[in-house]
Amino acid sequence: MVDKTVKSKIHAAEQPLNQIFSPQFEFSIPDYQRPYAWGGEQTSQLLSDIMEAQQRNPEEPYFLGSLVLVKEEGNPRADVIDGQQRLTTLSILLAVLRELSENPQVRSEMHEYIVEPGRITSGIASNPRLHLRARDREFFTRYIQDQGKLQELFGLSDVQLKTDAQAAIRDNAKLLRDQLVTLSEEQRMALIMMLTLRTFLVMVSTEDLDSAHRIFSVMNARGLDLSAADIFKAELIGRVPEHMRGGYADKWEVAEVELGRDGFADLFQHIRMIVTKVRGRQEILKEFREQVLDPYLKKGTAASFIDDVLLPYAEAYGTVIDRSYQSSGSADRINKWLVRFGQLDNQDWVPPVLWALKNHGNDEQWLDTFLQKLERLAASMLIRREYQTPRAQRYANLLKDLDAGLGLEAPSLDLEPFERRETLLSLDGPIYEAKRVVKYVLLRLDETLTGNSGVTYDHPIITVEHVLPQNPHASSEWRGTFTDEDRLEWTHRLANLVLLNRRKNAEASNREFDHKKSRYFSGPNGSAPFTLTIQVNGTSQWTPDILEARQQKLMDKLASLWSLS
Repeated sequence: MVDKTVKSKIHAAEQPLNQIFSPQFEFSIPDYQRPYAWGGEQTSQLLSDIMEAQQRNPEEPYFLGSLVLVKEEGNPRADVIDGQQRLTTLSILLAVLRELSENPQVRSEMHEYIVEPGRITSGIASNPRLHLRARDREFFTRYIQDQGKLQELFGLSDVQLKTDAQAAIRDNAKLLRDQLVTLSEEQRMALIMMLTLRTFLVMVSTEDLDSAHRIFSVMNARGLDLSAADIFKAELIGRVPEHMRGGYADKWEVAEVELGRDGFADLFQHIRMIVTKVRGRQEILKEFREQVLDPYLKKGTAASFIDDVLLPYAEAYGTVIDRSYQSSGSADRINKWLVRFGQLDNQDWVPPVLWALKNHGNDEQWLDTFLQKLERLAASMLIRREYQTPRAQRYANLLKDLDAGLGLEAPSLDLEPFERRETLLSLDGPIYEAKRVVKYVLLRLDETLTGNSGVTYDHPIITVEHVLPQNPHASSEWRGTFTDEDRLEWTHRLANLVLLNRRKNAEASNREFDHKKSRYFSGPNGSAPFTLTIQVNGTSQWTPDILEARQQKLMDKLASLWSLS
């Protein structure tokens, strides 16, 4: 019997995209893989990273990551074990660039990156370069890989989409189109050249599925191999005078244990941002050494870095993670701000908070005011759905203002008039559709309505529910109270949303108003734990007029909470 681990060969090579989207490969996503799930954040970031690489140096290769494949040598068919999100998004990007081109030859050449055109004389049939999972394959072929279907795709409603993956494909295609349509034809052509010729993926392939999964596990197992933090430790401790090394090694290890290995690794990213005030563009191992450590290493002051930078920020980060701020006064307000920040969908706010804790940790009043202003800024960017690049740049500008001594008067900490207007407009719209936003806004709103800034929401489950159902039955009373136009206007807006401390029940969600109040919006003792929900229970009926008045009251509360008017 032959050992499969000996028999399996592993191939690894860097390939530009014009070789990846070529007859050399016919990619398939196995049905056991999870569906396509990238959102606007990741999609916009991918495009932003490629364009930033182009602007830095259009001649320099840009490495976009890796693919792990099961593929027989000499056979183009390849099952994608890791990398389908990136590969699918790149296909969408190529399709959008194809559709936007004004040059027929460019459109034809771009189409060949997406679909093998076939050769009648060679008996080769036309075939997509990428096959998604069976459930979404036909949809992807029809609207992305076939030519001229993007406008039809953008016109599809949520009801017409069968899966979340199809919604993600539609939304990401529209996002990319909206960003690329603002470029000139020459700029898009330059991007195409960057994308196809100078953007690389590392292709790791093996003929054996078990071997491929082992490769994937090793590539993604954080903490099992030598981390950047381990390398920095060796460099820094090695530069400390010999008689002091043991003590500094102990200090380092205590900080790492308290934050955990992953948290400690993240700390270096946050410190890099605080020091450089620029979003990371390359791997942390290269940037941190060049931008942060080199001055200390060249001056022979490695111990100063550990004492003055690493350990104070590690302590501050532990406070952030554990919500464990302590003071001689009342620390509850500070820890409550840290809880709120933890409910956001990103970590970009962490560096300014670490800076504040390190530099003003003993001034509770200053810290409270700063965190209040910072939460307002963070909430506004969340509600306006700012993507990572402009969001990180805003925090970088704030760090510059703070280092310049502007403190609580830092211009980057305030909201411009247009930002306040856009925040209000987003809050007044169909906010339920912004999944990353709606729960945060409702929790802050409920807290404000309660009138107790110290209220905590420690329920194991918190869900968002519609009062007017999304899809009431044809014979439902809801259909008599609300016209189709009314339902289109109100279903997903603030006034129609409540919080529950239980999982959603699809059947109960569609029941009549009185039934939902008595059975679904009440707790075991007849009351609900959320003020938003209690208010609904105190309402005798649910009509468009009541929603209009409730919407205005809730909007006034939020406008006051975040000083948006």
